[in-house]
Amino acid sequence: MTFYQELQLSAAESKSLIKKSKDKKERFYHIAVYLFKVIITILFCIAAITVFTAFFGEENRMAGVITVLGIMMFRNIDLEIRMSHSIFSIILIYIITAFGPHLANIANEINPLIALPVHLISIFAITILGCHNVKTYNQFVLVLGYLLLYGYDVSGKTYLLRIAGLGAGTLLIILIYYFKHRKKVYNRTLKNIFAEYNIRTTRTSWQIKITLAISTLLTIAELAGLQRGMWAGIAAMSVLVPFRKDITKRAAGRSIGNIAGGAVFTAMYYVLPDFMIPFIGIIGGVGTGFSAKYKWQSMFNSLGAMSMAVVILGGLREAVFYRVFNNIIGAVYGILFGLVFHKIAALILNRKKKTSNTEFEIKA
Repeated sequence: MTFYQELQLSAAESKSLIKKSKDKKERFYHIAVYLFKVIITILFCIAAITVFTAFFGEENRMAGVITVLGIMMFRNIDLEIRMSHSIFSIILIYIITAFGPHLANIANEINPLIALPVHLISIFAITILGCHNVKTYNQFVLVLGYLLLYGYDVSGKTYLLRIAGLGAGTLLIILIYYFKHRKKVYNRTLKNIFAEYNIRTTRTSWQIKITLAISTLLTIAELAGLQRGMWAGIAAMSVLVPFRKDITKRAAGRSIGNIAGGAVFTAMYYVLPDFMIPFIGIIGGVGTGFSAKYKWQSMFNSLGAMSMAVVILGGLREAVFYRVFNNIIGAVYGILFGLVFHKIAALILNRKKKTSNTEFEIKA
């Protein structure tokens, strides 16, 4: 394995390689490569987001985060369809991401129930266009992008700058996507993706489930007046993975991770000098880069979220409470929604089976 190839490994793969080292010299080499990868990744993210905010404003920092996440994902993962269709899909995804969350927030001002169809259409379209290979977990970037912009909405001139920023970011993502995957040849098209739509399959049932779960939870959060309701939506999205055997484990990991994150953030908030508080999010990013297990990733991710929420919500207590509470609510809702969804789906489709004489079983 070359130095470049080793840089492409995930945190779990790098740690596995370190454990398999034959001697101290080899172990030291793999650790050094891993540390170098984490450092350059963090430096790239910081630099890219800094440049983005310099052009499009501090309030659009989250749009910069989404752009960077898109670059990092599409650099390594392709959509497994023809290049022209992949590019078209990426453009549609980021058009939805640019306009859907803003339309949902406008609808919320009238009535959260009006925002529900906006969520349903937007999230379902994103999963169809970009999440058809369930093993790549693209929703962790694409659906997350929708939810983050929904939670950090802007208006007026700032929103126009957001659209411009996302447009520039999409162009950069497409260029990187083409450069990295141009040699891959696929006969599969978007038409094939739509033709494969079948509620009896693991993929389609999961796409419907995650769309309904997130959309209804966001609506309930708005109706209940829950602060930072998008955190609950992100938690539900994170636990509702395509394979059911992983759901409970992820829900526990996310809840425990955020509780631990709340405790760590509180301690750091009181111990660190004031000028260091804005850097807690960066510390969280470094920790996430070194984490292979989901509960640790959840803990370190929560540090960045709470460092921003302290300003938005007006205090430490509010930031920690809503981060922990909303994540637990989202995780529990995700589990319960998944159980109910599969029971109802099986009931409906098994009833159809009696008339069509075909078998049905949701295996997700």
